Amino acid sequence: MRLLQISFLSLLLLYVGSFSATAQRLYTPVDANYKHLAERYEILSGSFQPRLQSSAQPLERKALAQMADSLLLSEDNWSRADKFNLTYLQIDNHEWSEGNAAEARRPIWKIFFEKKSDLYHYRDKDFELVIRPVLDVRLGREQGRDQWLYTNTRGVELRGSIGRRVSFYSYVTDTQAELPGYVNERIARQGAMPGEGYFKQKPGETKVDFLTARGYLTFDILPNLIDLQFGHDKLFIGNGYRSLALSDNAANYTFLRLNTQAWKFKYQSIFAQMTAEAFNADGFYPQKFMVMHHLSFDLTPKLNIGVYEQVILSRADTTNLTNGRGSGGIDLAYLNPVIFYRFVEQQLGSPDNVGVGLDFRWNLWKRLQLYGQVYLGELVVSELRSNRGWRGNKYALQGGLKYINVAGIRNLDLQLEANMARPYTYSHNFTYREQSHYQQELAHPLGANFYEGIAIVRYQPLPRLQLQAKAFIARQGIDGPDGNNWGSDIFRNNGDFVQEFGNTLTQGFERRWLMAQLTASYQVRHNLFVDLVQVIRRNDVPDLSIADRTNFSSMAIRWNMPQRQAAF
Repeated sequence: MRLLQISFLSLLLLYVGSFSATAQRLYTPVDANYKHLAERYEILSGSFQPRLQSSAQPLERKALAQMADSLLLSEDNWSRADKFNLTYLQIDNHEWSEGNAAEARRPIWKIFFEKKSDLYHYRDKDFELVIRPVLDVRLGREQGRDQWLYTNTRGVELRGSIGRRVSFYSYVTDTQAELPGYVNERIARQGAMPGEGYFKQKPGETKVDFLTARGYLTFDILPNLIDLQFGHDKLFIGNGYRSLALSDNAANYTFLRLNTQAWKFKYQSIFAQMTAEAFNADGFYPQKFMVMHHLSFDLTPKLNIGVYEQVILSRADTTNLTNGRGSGGIDLAYLNPVIFYRFVEQQLGSPDNVGVGLDFRWNLWKRLQLYGQVYLGELVVSELRSNRGWRGNKYALQGGLKYINVAGIRNLDLQLEANMARPYTYSHNFTYREQSHYQQELAHPLGANFYEGIAIVRYQPLPRLQLQAKAFIARQGIDGPDGNNWGSDIFRNNGDFVQEFGNTLTQGFERRWLMAQLTASYQVRHNLFVDLVQVIRRNDVPDLSIADRTNFSSMAIRWNMPQRQAAF
């Protein structure tokens, strides 16, 4: 942590006053629905938008505002829902929009809601501040349970800029919740709220209480070329609903991110500090680190290719813990933002968990996008060709399709996606070097040794009404009561394998997952939604006589907050 802070402050002091920036950098929250909105209009526009790097979240607000401005001024025959969505992007990112859609007709006392999206907005030549309330009040019922489910979240979101160089963002909420039974079981098993970190729960009760905090500073080093972001949040790499490299499944973490955009290249370096374990009795949790590079290149105006490398490292494992406290830190060699990490890792004696991969997206006919992702943890081509099922070949694959305005029906969108991960992928043979943070997977929530199919249908029959149906089907080989490690649990030592050869996908005891989620959202005013949600979930392990059924319904009022996704 101290090293990350020193690195950030050193760079900040080095560049303050050296350049005259022309605009500040702020980013959207990591949100699958917001991402889809941006991708939809990038696909319909026929080419990639300048500065909109949709293969990496969070998205830059300025790029979204400029895209919305440009498309609304074009001669395309947009539907009423499309005009509403593009105007929504203008309002939500009004600091960078050339339009006046965000201006309120009747501000309250000429102070509050001067902008349709903001409780309060102030701007002068040196300072800008946006304040938005955050609310999520949800009530529901689970079949077979005589207790109401609820979520009660209150908080505030702040964003703004200081001068013309520094931007800031802060988000904090307090939540009390009574969650579905299968989520409580997952909390008890993993010791963490899905997507969150520390939580409070009284003995014998299922009610949870937790805080969520996100925040960062962004500094423009070179205007429109390089910016530096230091904060505590989530990041996402990939074009799919899932990411096989870095997803939003785990809790927020502290990171330093260097973003560079030049010509057709978009490059980011990430240095993150994460929690290796949250079970220590003395309350001091061992730490681990992640470093990652992602280089994205627009090969054509419609085809983008990305390559990445990632290292999970920790010098705090069971061999060097002192009084339960992790020792060591990040190696200085990994702080180089332009070096090949595999070389560094080998120079250090090859102690860390290294992964490399690629992603792509290809827009076709202003209607389709093909996309995919590859993650390679370890691969020996000769063993792959021999087809002997060597346990050391650890990789994950993704392929998907996005179809906009299906069969010519406006605002009806379809997404199909397939994911798989070989046994033992993302795990490691040293403690705390698996690809995780706060007892949660950094990539896919199922871990490894699975294949999955996803179908998502989104329809917007009216500008303010959004209908969505999601279906997830998965098969996974899990460990059984005999204690054998079949490769699904990334937290287990992958040196403790069952067999060297003959390993197959979904080996072990086969778990069969099925989940469907139906959502209707009506936007009463900007970012104020009423949600109706129905979730059906099946989790069966026939060989272990496990048949888990979940069926719950809920209604929510949500303001300035992304929709909560049902845990898998």
